[in-house]
Amino acid sequence: MNDAQLLRYSRQIMLPQVDIDGQERLLAARALIIGAGGLGSPAAMYLAAAGVGHLAIADHDSVEPSNLQRQLLHHDKDIGRSKVASAEDTLTLINPDIRVSPIAKALQNEALDEEVRQADVVLDCSDNFATRFAVNRACVAHRTPLVSGAAIRMEGQITVFDSRLENSPCYHCLYKEGEETDQTCTGNGVLSPIVGIIGSLQALEAIKVILSTGETLAGRLVIFDGFTHEWRTLKLTQDPDCAVCNG
Repeated sequence: MNDAQLLRYSRQIMLPQVDIDGQERLLAARALIIGAGGLGSPAAMYLAAAGVGHLAIADHDSVEPSNLQRQLLHHDKDIGRSKVASAEDTLTLINPDIRVSPIAKALQNEALDEEVRQADVVLDCSDNFATRFAVNRACVAHRTPLVSGAAIRMEGQITVFDSRLENSPCYHCLYKEGEETDQTCTGNGVLSPIVGIIGSLQALEAIKVILSTGETLAGRLVIFDGFTHEWRTLKLTQDPDCAVCNG
């Protein structure tokens, strides 16, 4: 690290869980963020500020006025632009020290596999089950840790799936394809701070994964009820009949 980096990240470097070695690991890391919306915004912004050196962010949508209530990567001037182009501008303003790779398409098949293979950690900030199942399969195949978040109405949830760990569950252990319900923010609404809370926690878990420090949420699902401000933690176990991680 140079002197400017030592100053920028000094408050993190002071932490014994980070130190100079940890900050260098962050600077050398590549995180893949699926979705530049409500969850992806705070997740990407905090990873950028923390100095995660390479952020690949994938989203095929353009910025719409209804996004601005919660998707803080984007601004009025960005309406009509690609979300990942807007995200790149914002993230490099936050921290010009990092590299941002915008991916203006829905990652599928070989392209998804390649991006997951290159990543040290994947953050699923998407808003549909098809994407979540596909990302999960790729992460299991490449043994890449997956930080999964979701938010709707005044509720949110977060967990970590880490196939590097013995008997670790995957997303398919929690939700079975064909059994999911059609729950989206478009049809049900969401309060903006909810995605801020969950997205920020996704950034925290991703940093812990990169640093190999603390206890991640692997094997635990944390559910937040913003209406009552209650937190619940559920234990997750691997499904012995899971076709993805135990097939």
